[in-house]
Amino acid sequence: MEPKLTHLCYCLLLFLPLLSQSTIAKPSSSPNPSNSINFIVSSCRVTRYQTLCVKCLATFANKIRRNENRLTQTALAVTLVRVQSTTVYVAKLTKSRRIKRREYLAVKDCVENLGDGLEMLAQSMRELRQVGGSGRDRDEFLWRLSNVETWVSAALTDETTCLDGFDGKVMDGVVKSAIRRRVVHVARVTSNALALVNRFAARHKS
Repeated sequence: MEPKLTHLCYCLLLFLPLLSQSTIAKPSSSPNPSNSINFIVSSCRVTRYQTLCVKCLATFANKIRRNENRLTQTALAVTLVRVQSTTVYVAKLTKSRRIKRREYLAVKDCVENLGDGLEMLAQSMRELRQVGGSGRDRDEFLWRLSNVETWVSAALTDETTCLDGFDGKVMDGVVKSAIRRRVVHVARVTSNALALVNRFAARHKS
């Protein structure tokens, strides 16, 4: 595994306990689970991939309840975990003995892009956790939200850039197919998270 990716995975392992406490933990019981689900369904209407959005967040409905901040944090946390998993998977392909030189270079670039996106998502998650503590200072509050919007958008760009190296029929094959399927999925999850972040920010800006 590349040194940079090893460092990212290590950082994520340190960060995951925080995620489990705030969002990824097993949902606790709730007296009105249907209200929480309805809130998620309604919120996901602003996303491009609504069914995927609901599917990703419904598991944590009892934790989210009807809290927009928790909803947004959960969306980012789920995205972070899925991008990390995809990054590790793609990195393993560089070790395949059957991979061609051109494919190897494309996969290596893809890992770098995903790694950069992973860093952006981790920064976004940390920044969003600080939003609750900066609510008294509106300027700082909006500044932090702007940072989150910028970083999640950058992560989405990194993910889509990952596939650029596989353009052209000459790159068609098992490696491209496997990577494309996973990267397209995480890009959609990230797109949904960005839409929810933008919605959260827009409501507070207004």
